Amino acid sequence: MQSPSQGEIRNVRQERQRRIHELFDEYIEMYAVRDDRLTTRFSQNFTGFTGSWGRLIQDHDEWIRITRQDFEQVPGPIRLEVIDVSIQDLCDDVVSVAATLHIHLPHNADLLAAEMTRLVLVFRLEGAAWMITHCSYSVPYQNADDDEVFPLKSLQEQNRALQALVTERTQALHESQAFYRMLTEDAEDVHWRMDRDFIITYISPADERLRGFRADEVVGRPVFELLTDEASALLTEVLSPSALNGPPKGPTGFRKFEMQQRCKDGSLTWGEVLIKSDHDDQGEIVGYHGITRNVTERKRLEGQIRQLAFHDTLTNLANRRLLLEHLDQAMGESKRSRHYGALLYLDLDNFKPLNDMHGHGMGDLLLMEVASRLKGCVREADTVARIGGDEFVVVLRALDPQWEEARVQAIAVAEKIRARLADPYVLRPAPAAPAIEHDCTASIGVALFHGRDEILDNLMERADQAMYQAKEDGRNRVQLAQAAKK
Repeated sequence: MQSPSQGEIRNVRQERQRRIHELFDEYIEMYAVRDDRLTTRFSQNFTGFTGSWGRLIQDHDEWIRITRQDFEQVPGPIRLEVIDVSIQDLCDDVVSVAATLHIHLPHNADLLAAEMTRLVLVFRLEGAAWMITHCSYSVPYQNADDDEVFPLKSLQEQNRALQALVTERTQALHESQAFYRMLTEDAEDVHWRMDRDFIITYISPADERLRGFRADEVVGRPVFELLTDEASALLTEVLSPSALNGPPKGPTGFRKFEMQQRCKDGSLTWGEVLIKSDHDDQGEIVGYHGITRNVTERKRLEGQIRQLAFHDTLTNLANRRLLLEHLDQAMGESKRSRHYGALLYLDLDNFKPLNDMHGHGMGDLLLMEVASRLKGCVREADTVARIGGDEFVVVLRALDPQWEEARVQAIAVAEKIRARLADPYVLRPAPAAPAIEHDCTASIGVALFHGRDEILDNLMERADQAMYQAKEDGRNRVQLAQAAKK
């Protein structure tokens, strides 16, 4: 059979992205008019981040309940103003859509209208239908009160520490599935035994489908020959006397962890392992038994979804969620070390004319170049984020402990960024396309912080106001923010 040509592959990809764009538009339309038929679009295998509550939902029916609660709390039609949409193939049957939008509520219409909301949908082809398997909203406020979907009563609190949320999500996912996986004895799971010297004495036929080895190629060999160095060290730690003498984790006595294993063709696969020691009548360990499940695809999708949740799709910079997490960490480090830090708030001065004259595709090229230049101006420990449109934020850590020296350092970095961003841009949408030259500068507001002497909101506001002052004073300049109020 002749392999498909590059043109055929490209046509299939374009048709798939066209279909996903249609489904995204239908989602926006149904969500805006509060159409209950939207609930039929969610996959049974569903996860989602709620915008207000900041928690991971892993149950299909729970997400439908929240969706209907949303519709009940705001029953009138709302208006969703989509700013930009990015569609990305994760594989042939999984496609992600990331969009930036404004939400206009029927009541208190200005409550969210000025804020940038990030929506991420992940579609999976299930049979003949594309279903939504992941949904997350990223909005610039923390938990709503009284179990509200939108924060109609309070916008006072900041976002929760998001790294803790990721940890909670991963732990909940593993704990909820471990006991079920152990009992089901799915034919795709690999069952195995090994003796006290870690020699494999039995392995089920599923291992040949997973890694390509026949049972007679595995039985009698030390398990460490089939593992990476990192996995061997992890298994040694899990089965060390100190670990085995400690209390087992979980009600079954099995210990659970994830590790990589070698396949016959030289590739690596991720396995989730449940392992338990076997004992003789005197209580001595005589071997081990367990189950290994292939989680390679899940690990890949989890990594991609985590990337979508915490990074800007276009520039791959930190998004608002991750920015707030890193800024909170920087303020905590500043409190411990007594060193100053700084927040730089940037807005491009001549960006809109490029979009108006040459379209959003050319504007995207400029934003990606701006992101690259910003990362080249700061240290690895610093954070560069895109928080919407043509607005960027830089967090500088570990400046001098003296205010004047820290001010000089922060202004020097800001001036370095200003000069670099002012260099001419040569944009070329395709190798054979003509280049477009564009001049674009940035106005930068700089706010120093020292520990947690002020709340995060005030710090962001000071930097933002300084940036607007720089614009009013003529643009393409750096403005130091007023000192924090005591």
